[in-house]
Amino acid sequence: MKLWGGRFTSRADEIMEQFNTSLPVDHRLYKEDIAGSLAHVTMLVHSDLLSPEEGDLLVQGLESILTDIESGKLKIEGDFEDIHSFIEMHLTERVGETGKKLHTARSRNDQVAVDMRLYAKNKATEVIDSLQTLIDSLHEKGKANNVIMPGYTHLQRAQVVTFGHHLGAYEQMFKRDKKRVENALELLDENPLGCGALAGTTHAIDRQVTTELLRFAKPVDNFLDGVSDRDYMLELMSNFSIIMMHLSRLSEELVLWSSQEFRFITMADAYSTGSSIMPQKKNPDAAELIRGKTGRVYGSLFSLLTTLKGLPLTYNKDMQEDKEPFFDALDTVLDCMEIMSKMIDTLTVNADQMKAAIKAGFLNATEVADYLVSKGTPFRDAHEIVGKIIIYCEMEKKAIEDLTIEELSGFSSAIEEDIYAYIEYESILTKGNKSLMKGE
Repeated sequence: MKLWGGRFTSRADEIMEQFNTSLPVDHRLYKEDIAGSLAHVTMLVHSDLLSPEEGDLLVQGLESILTDIESGKLKIEGDFEDIHSFIEMHLTERVGETGKKLHTARSRNDQVAVDMRLYAKNKATEVIDSLQTLIDSLHEKGKANNVIMPGYTHLQRAQVVTFGHHLGAYEQMFKRDKKRVENALELLDENPLGCGALAGTTHAIDRQVTTELLRFAKPVDNFLDGVSDRDYMLELMSNFSIIMMHLSRLSEELVLWSSQEFRFITMADAYSTGSSIMPQKKNPDAAELIRGKTGRVYGSLFSLLTTLKGLPLTYNKDMQEDKEPFFDALDTVLDCMEIMSKMIDTLTVNADQMKAAIKAGFLNATEVADYLVSKGTPFRDAHEIVGKIIIYCEMEKKAIEDLTIEELSGFSSAIEEDIYAYIEYESILTKGNKSLMKGE
């Protein structure tokens, strides 16, 4: 069933009917479509384009459809072109000929535009809430396990940090993500209802009424842009891609840390799987799946960018392809954030293993160089001296702090007994690195 057809003298091909329908994808917009229609009806009555009685009848019909969909009494299915035709046809069945007046002063172009903006607003808020949950999980886990661990560059042990400070780096990433989504939410908060197909309507409507009812900040300024703008979807999908990149980086660290080579953490059984052939295996599949799904979200972004790149103004049927990648990217990022939050909440931190990795990695070597500089040794000379100390430690299978003062002073007369306090790991963190100890 269609909302058009008077211009045509024959039916579309059956394959074309299936090719053209978007109901299997846009069915999830039913709440937003009904909300937009309810606001539109109120505006039509306000503008004397419908009588109050007609308005009441349409409102009752729309609300009954919403109730029946929510309860499962009315299934979103059948021979309908899209969610808009599904709702309007069911409305006409329920209220009679008055249902046909719902579309007065409105086009499907501005109807779908308002539906998608409403949906994007609601879901952007959900993404923001999920980001905050993840940020809280990282903060609490870091605060409860603010133990020393190796920090890495080039995946080589570099300097001593704390587990709390390491997780704090991801907190900062996700805080930036949250700000980006909040900014996108502010930019998209405009009402396209009233733009019509592309050039408004000759009816004397009041766009401010629907703007206030739908809780938009303002009406769009340009009708052509209003019906064809999908920038807000691209911006949100770009934000989703950055969130997934951050989730993927964290996932990679969880995979590494949970391996037998690191053993820094133990993943909860609830977010791990086993092997069908090797009974000893405990695989970090939840983290690996997040890492793998990152490319899927990137692909959704580039799909929509490609769809839009050559389109003239205003609406083109190509734009029906905007929803599927957006919905998929949205669902994926929400699922991944939920799983990551739960993984972080339930993982166990192996503090002793982290400390052992520090001791084996000469992570106080930089501090030895700084110590020598404080005694008047030029940094380049200090760097070379420490390099020789490391070679000696590797040959003797000792850590720097385990060398005697006689061994250390043999490399430089500037080294004295006070070096031990200087290169002790906890003391390294407190000297000029107080935020590391706090896990900030």
